[in-house]
Amino acid sequence: MSLETELAQGLDAMGLALDEAARRRLVAHVELVARWNRVHNLTAVRDPSQMIVLHVLDSLSLLPHLAHARRILDVGTGGGFPGVPIAIARPELEVTLLDSSHKKCSFLEQARTELALTNVGVTCERVEACRSGQSFDAIVSRAFAELADFVSQAQHLAAPGARFLAMKGVHPFEEIARVPATHRVAEVIELRVPGLDAKRHLVVMQAA
Repeated sequence: MSLETELAQGLDAMGLALDEAARRRLVAHVELVARWNRVHNLTAVRDPSQMIVLHVLDSLSLLPHLAHARRILDVGTGGGFPGVPIAIARPELEVTLLDSSHKKCSFLEQARTELALTNVGVTCERVEACRSGQSFDAIVSRAFAELADFVSQAQHLAAPGARFLAMKGVHPFEEIARVPATHRVAEVIELRVPGLDAKRHLVVMQAA
């Protein structure tokens, strides 16, 4: 099965309607990750077909929970997940990709250029040291850190009323118990990703 077909089937199963140009960009992103991965180890997933499910569709499962957002910060983005698929699917959003690895940021700059992602910015910095001058109404992370560390390190970048959205595997009961009193867990949502058997949860947090 081609990457295009696998992506199309996954999008249909998720009820996501993306135009042909967006689908081509999503596949091109995966192909670019696969090429760089041979040298730079952007992700432990080597098979582009698996990347469609484990990275692209997984990232896009966040879309229904970003309806309130206009400016998004993706903390610890790595190869651009979930930020790049979100930016491709929703070009009206402003997406900043943040990572402390220079090799990963070099890749992200290349991806931004090759995929013509005019709504994407790249910042190479540790989140706690980031002083971008911007504030964000949605701060997202995918397997970045414990919930407590995520909110404490990124809270200075949050606009008033911002939501922190942390993508996790199994329901993180113990991590939730350690969320500092400065923030509250608004909801925990089970995510459905076509072709993925593993548990996926989204933890939504806000300032208390």
